[in-house]
Amino acid sequence: MPRPVRARARRAFTLLEVLVVLVVIALLAALVAPQILGRVSQARETSAAAQMELLGVALDSYRLDVGRYPTTEQGLRALRERPTRAPVPPGWRGPYLRKEVPPDPWGRPYEYRAPGRKNPDGYDLVTLGRDGASGGEGEDADLVVP
Repeated sequence: MPRPVRARARRAFTLLEVLVVLVVIALLAALVAPQILGRVSQARETSAAAQMELLGVALDSYRLDVGRYPTTEQGLRALRERPTRAPVPPGWRGPYLRKEVPPDPWGRPYEYRAPGRKNPDGYDLVTLGRDGASGGEGEDADLVVP
């Protein structure tokens, strides 16, 4: 007895099905991508603020031991290594940081000034944001502590 002819099993997607899936993925990406990118920007700003706050605590500890903040020339390096530039601090009990001073979230060193422009009795700790230039808005804005 002859065998009945079976319908050939379907093994692949049609072009139309693939296009529909691609359109759905593109729509999802268009909706989700701006939100994710906004979060990355916000995360960098939050990370910079947290790092600057920790550096501020280390600078305050330095000041308690030495009686003043490191000079601009001594910089943040004074938090890890006893300064050799004048004025050499006699009360230095560091290191005040466990690790090296990290770069800002955009990969550049923090700017340190003592006395500061915004805080002439203390210091300014600055990151210039994504663009690396003074001023700007959003992720390009400068962050200054204190």
